[in-house]
Amino acid sequence: MKKLFLILFCSAFISTAYADNSGSTETATTKEKITKTKKVDEPKSVIITKAGSSFDDINESVRMAIADGGMIVSGTLHISDMLNRTGKDIGFPKNIFKKSEAVEFCSALISHKMAAVHPSNVSMCPFTVAIYELNDEPGVVYLSYRRVNLLGDGKKVEEDIIALLQGIVDESVE
Repeated sequence: MKKLFLILFCSAFISTAYADNSGSTETATTKEKITKTKKVDEPKSVIITKAGSSFDDINESVRMAIADGGMIVSGTLHISDMLNRTGKDIGFPKNIFKKSEAVEFCSALISHKMAAVHPSNVSMCPFTVAIYELNDEPGVVYLSYRRVNLLGDGKKVEEDIIALLQGIVDESVE
């Protein structure tokens, strides 16, 4: 069951990461908070940033930024390992990633805020920052995270989540 979940998660991640960005909308408040890094693409549901450093350095920096924020890493998804291992068997002969991991973590404060707005928002936990290097672009590392869309009157909390995730990205690429 875990393998099926991981395959489905990764499939959704890849299709979302390469989704068409036409019709993308973004509030002025969110744009103001996302200023330090160079965004590569801005699909509606994913924020992508070019990090420009080694995969291992950025991976360590993401983990340190999470810890610096008083949070702990709750899990690591080894996306490239799974996709590269299974690709040929399910009709994808070319490996997309040289290396890709998704780092999961939680903010108790923001999770409480999400649940207070609507209890079902707990499904947005944990937060995830993906770090990846493409086979077609060796030496170029990207960071990405999902833009959330909360139930209830969650716009303020959505902004808090974007600020948290973008802050981790900004700290990781400095």
